[in-house]
Amino acid sequence: MRRLASALVIPLVILLGGRSFARQDQAVPEKQPPAASAPDLVPDTNGNLSQEQMRQLVRVVTENYRVNYKKERDYTYIDHEVENKLDGEDGIKSTDSTTYEIMELYGEQVRRLIAKDDKPLSGKDAAKEEERINKITDERKNESGEKRAKRQAEEEKQREKNREFVREVADAYDFRLVGSETLNGRDTWVIAGEPRPGFQAHLKEAQILPKYHGRLWIDKKEMQLAKMDVEALDTVSFGWVLARIHKGTRLVFEQARVNEEVWLPRQVNFTFDARIALFKSYHEEWEDTFRDYKKFRATAKIVGVGEAQPQK
Repeated sequence: MRRLASALVIPLVILLGGRSFARQDQAVPEKQPPAASAPDLVPDTNGNLSQEQMRQLVRVVTENYRVNYKKERDYTYIDHEVENKLDGEDGIKSTDSTTYEIMELYGEQVRRLIAKDDKPLSGKDAAKEEERINKITDERKNESGEKRAKRQAEEEKQREKNREFVREVADAYDFRLVGSETLNGRDTWVIAGEPRPGFQAHLKEAQILPKYHGRLWIDKKEMQLAKMDVEALDTVSFGWVLARIHKGTRLVFEQARVNEEVWLPRQVNFTFDARIALFKSYHEEWEDTFRDYKKFRATAKIVGVGEAQPQK
């Protein structure tokens, strides 16, 4: 269910540079974009930001996020996922949790299952997981140059599609600078976005943007996305799986500064209300926490997200 839901909410996380909950992709070297100057975020007399200001902001924050994405691949870390199944009154019916070690094998980021419900895997499950990891290792180690080039081309094609989607975001919303807020000890700008009346999407995927609204917290000093809170305003339909996300589905994403060099995920909270194939309903709440970031490509002070001290 988590993989399907991840696909359904890609519009909620596409601003994050293509990062998804169950990502196991491989990065292809890209040309480093030139350093962008800090955007002008002085609002008009009504407290609103122009679309040109938002385009500048989206460009700078997205470029910074891509840099973080590349640096993240220099780290191993732990991803702890908790899934709560809810009843009709948002009470918890059942809880399951899984813990993964995120590592890189031959340029591919891989999730190794290490615990279920906060308990180490049984011998049987551990052996099965080890077999899966070995299979991935063998596939990548023995991959032909032709197959690798084809896969990387498809990945780059998807990244470009994501970039096109991001460019539409600035036109899809009326943005307003709400003010400033201290978040985890750092000064941030708080920006609210509401659907712009009359927005015409160029991409098919962008047609659902008016179905969402939300807020962004942007770190003032480093122009980094510190937090994002996005909510569905109406039912969002996905015909390719006969699925509908209901009003109120919500995603909250937070990052933290780690190792004094990079911003990496700290926590994702996701309330998911959907119907699949018109008869199966899901009402769930997920929480992903990320910790124990350890740099393995170079000597560095190793810290976890919880230990990362806010930088003034």
